[in-house]
Amino acid sequence: MLNLLIVSIHTPLKMNLQVKSSKSIKTGDNLVILTHESTLKKKDFDFSKSQHQYINTQLEENPAEPIFINNYDNYAIIVKLNKEKDEASLEQSRTNGAKIADWLKSKNINNVVISDTGTNQSNTFAFCEGFVLATYSFDKYFSDKKKSEKGIKEIKIESKIDIDELRALCQSVFETRNLVNEPYNKLDAAGLVQYCEMMGDYKHLSVEVLPKKKIQSLKMGGLLAVNQGSKTDPAFIILEYKPKGHVNRKPIVLVGKGVMYDTGGTSIKTSAGMTTMKCDMAGAAAVIGTIQALSMAEIEIHVIGLIPVTDNAVDNHSQVPGDIITMMNGKTVEVLNTDAEGRLILADALYYAKRYEPELVIDLATLTGAAVRSIGDVGIAAMQSGAEEFIEALQNSGSKSYERLVWFPMWKEYGEMIKSDVADLKNLGGPEAGQITAAKFLEHFIDYPWIHLDIAGPAFLEKPSSYRGKGATGVGVRLLYDFIKNYKN
Repeated sequence: MLNLLIVSIHTPLKMNLQVKSSKSIKTGDNLVILTHESTLKKKDFDFSKSQHQYINTQLEENPAEPIFINNYDNYAIIVKLNKEKDEASLEQSRTNGAKIADWLKSKNINNVVISDTGTNQSNTFAFCEGFVLATYSFDKYFSDKKKSEKGIKEIKIESKIDIDELRALCQSVFETRNLVNEPYNKLDAAGLVQYCEMMGDYKHLSVEVLPKKKIQSLKMGGLLAVNQGSKTDPAFIILEYKPKGHVNRKPIVLVGKGVMYDTGGTSIKTSAGMTTMKCDMAGAAAVIGTIQALSMAEIEIHVIGLIPVTDNAVDNHSQVPGDIITMMNGKTVEVLNTDAEGRLILADALYYAKRYEPELVIDLATLTGAAVRSIGDVGIAAMQSGAEEFIEALQNSGSKSYERLVWFPMWKEYGEMIKSDVADLKNLGGPEAGQITAAKFLEHFIDYPWIHLDIAGPAFLEKPSSYRGKGATGVGVRLLYDFIKNYKN
């Protein structure tokens, strides 16, 4: 029986922001006009002659700068988008959208119409994506409810872009951010189980939760060992999205690290090191958000999500350095550092994935500080085994979404660093190449095409970063949605 720490949590995908399609502009609407040209036709918008002349002069002379028109009872902002569809142009469109959203928020504007006069739907979608994502705030715990009433609440979009897809994607990123931003005293393993069980109403989505007794019968030694010090039982969540017309014969399996809070265990972190450790389940949240987006958009790909869930707590039952544990696949592991716990729970989940005979498995995890030290918070550390045919497509999705991938080698010499003198493996390599040795550990539990994404850098930010915001970013959702949407195409 799961020990339930939280009493209730919001129903999935119920956000305050409304994103709607619009076919008309009313007098008094706050307006954002997107153009791809150096002139704006006067007949399309209610500008005075002098305003229209000013707009076209600015479009010609300062095309990179937005144009602000104050009509006293409303604002009009004109933005010229790039015509190119490359990675840099799409990202510039997103950041422009975020800047405009931030400016409107500073003016306490709560509704806006975005009108697209151009034909480049890729950049229009990117602008709207950045705009919507920048409206996110995690303000539910302020006692002053007026703070949560501020900000943009309604966005109407007059464009040929797919508004339903935009809404599905942004709402799913918001939900991913919400899950990661929730403090541990409001969302533990049992709370995440409760949340996922409420997802059973999504189209073509089934939810199964394996409780502790089942985990014990499966001999998931990694998950059980990490959970030893916890007052909350572990769980293993299975989300299966299987639309009737799916085009893949075998499923794609997504695996997300679900450490709800990480103290480091007996190898305890410093106080400062624990400050943001509610984010150690960002991989699990990304898997949840991706499957939500796929279901809402009704993408015809069979996808399974596997989420091992626990916290990494400290008490007199916690595992200690020097312990030897037996994993689900029978391999023994010498635990040298209990703060290298993520790979232990992921290993059992990756081995469990074998029963689905997957075409591809992708795991996401806030796994190593080494990934952060290598590439900072602007990219994802990626490694793979046997998945060469998928690299280009995933790389393209990373470029398009600007959740970019940096590929690290999986040379056999790195495997030598995790050999133990007293067991099959040890859960920690040396001081170098930590993100790679962690992946080499996981490689022992797979026999299918596999990609490992270490999202420790971009998952949670200490300071604001455009549309990614501050705190949880929801990284991985937009990347995987684009990859899976275009899978087999």
